[in-house]
Amino acid sequence: MSAVTARSRFEEGVGIPSPTPMIAVEDLVKVYGGADGAGGAVRAVDGIRFHVDTGEFFGFLGPNGSGKTTTIKMLTTLLRPTSGRLSVAGYDVVKDAAKVRRILGYTGQSIGVDGDLTGRENLRLVGHLYHLPGNVVRDRVEELLGLLQLTEAADRPANTYSGGMRRRLDLGSGLVHHPSLLFLDEPTTGLDPQTRNAVWEYLRRVHREERTTIFLTTQYMEEADQLCERLAIMDHGRIVAEGTPRDLKAAIGSNLVTVRLPLDDGFTAARSRALGVVQSIPGVEDVVEFDQGVTMRAAHGGATLLEILQRLESAQIPVQEVAASSPTLDQVFLRHTGREMRVEEVQPPSRFAAGRERREGR
Repeated sequence: MSAVTARSRFEEGVGIPSPTPMIAVEDLVKVYGGADGAGGAVRAVDGIRFHVDTGEFFGFLGPNGSGKTTTIKMLTTLLRPTSGRLSVAGYDVVKDAAKVRRILGYTGQSIGVDGDLTGRENLRLVGHLYHLPGNVVRDRVEELLGLLQLTEAADRPANTYSGGMRRRLDLGSGLVHHPSLLFLDEPTTGLDPQTRNAVWEYLRRVHREERTTIFLTTQYMEEADQLCERLAIMDHGRIVAEGTPRDLKAAIGSNLVTVRLPLDDGFTAARSRALGVVQSIPGVEDVVEFDQGVTMRAAHGGATLLEILQRLESAQIPVQEVAASSPTLDQVFLRHTGREMRVEEVQPPSRFAAGRERREGR
């Protein structure tokens, strides 16, 4: 049975239409602590609008505190919006929450597998929680074990799996019920580069073979660049940039020059002086302060870079590092948010540990 056929059978009770887009967000607002954003209330999401097409691999980026997590909670029916319109697969997320939950899957930062169960048993458990018929669960589990290359380890307890294998099993758990829309919340945080690249390949296969719309949040700009057909960047509760990775990088245009200054007691004053110095240099445009110095576009590459260094030295402004590069998503993110995306290289907490604690009698 193909993934699309199985999905349509599972969704018969939902009556899913074939909408374009899969996600539609219009004038979405979420206020914590008050109805109008006044009196100390926090306007976490401030009137955003965007869409995700059916079958698209979409990236959603933003620094901590940008409103990204709040938006995802509203999309996945975990949080009610203050105002605005929000639909998934044509269904109103507030009024038709049960139908929306039935057609979406979710894989979070923490790995949600039970270490006492085998890989096969973990996937079967999820299928039964969705009340899928036994034969459908059996066929789907075998299909996913093959897709994620876990067949040989399927009957081993998950607590014997490597971190990458547990991540793949967790991804499979979000796919058991053939979701039309899959949310991936930083799925590779804490993985080593080799395992991360392997997970990327599995995600490409899921997107291609399952025809699944994927909504990805990530701390890795390279990941977004490699996987996403289109993305949005959120900051201070608003969408500050949206487009394909290529278009967003092309919009920066010239070489990007980043000047980092020593983060000492004189940093703020030095950054203000550096801003004034580089703004006066011919060929330098779009000078922006960020939390480690200043960035700018330079039309003439190396020659401009040399003049920047000479001017800063003449002004006796201490410089820690100067770098010039062709536009990357990191620079796009920096230009639109004024902050660099910092990856927390910490293994995310794993609910798999709960099984170990039960086994050890804790």
